[in-house]
Amino acid sequence: MITHLKGRLVEKTPTYVVIECAGVGYFVNISLHTFSKISDSESIQLYTHLQIKEDSHTLYGFAENSEREIFRLLLSVSGIGSSIARTMLSSLTPIQIRNAIACGDVLTIQAVKGIGAKTAQRVILDLKDKVLKIYDIDEVSPNSNNTNKEEALSALEVRTPL
Repeated sequence: MITHLKGRLVEKTPTYVVIECAGVGYFVNISLHTFSKISDSESIQLYTHLQIKEDSHTLYGFAENSEREIFRLLLSVSGIGSSIARTMLSSLTPIQIRNAIACGDVLTIQAVKGIGAKTAQRVILDLKDKVLKIYDIDEVSPNSNNTNKEEALSALEVRTPL
């Protein structure tokens, strides 16, 4: 397993980079999120995920370890392959994906090209417990629309005459 690459950036495009490590050039698929985080400096380090299939060995690179963790979680969902997982990470940040899963926000996940309502629901159903446990998030996230909290604050603001 190749866990990370550190070397010289040879080529950079929005979908892949080529990194030279000890004279070997590695073709690494990336998301737009990673593309935006990579500087044009000569030295680069990416966290990687190696996917081995019958007909190919494909390397995926991530600027942050958290992005790689989300990628791997997404791959564990039936119907989500590396292409859709990379598209999700190109459309949303890892934090947005994590929060959408934790809050059960189907619309945010469904907004990603290639993901329908059923797939979005499956992502949330399969990953919600894992995300809540891994990232130690409460069931009701502070970013979600918490109507109970809003009603309580509204009630406290209302004054009744004496």
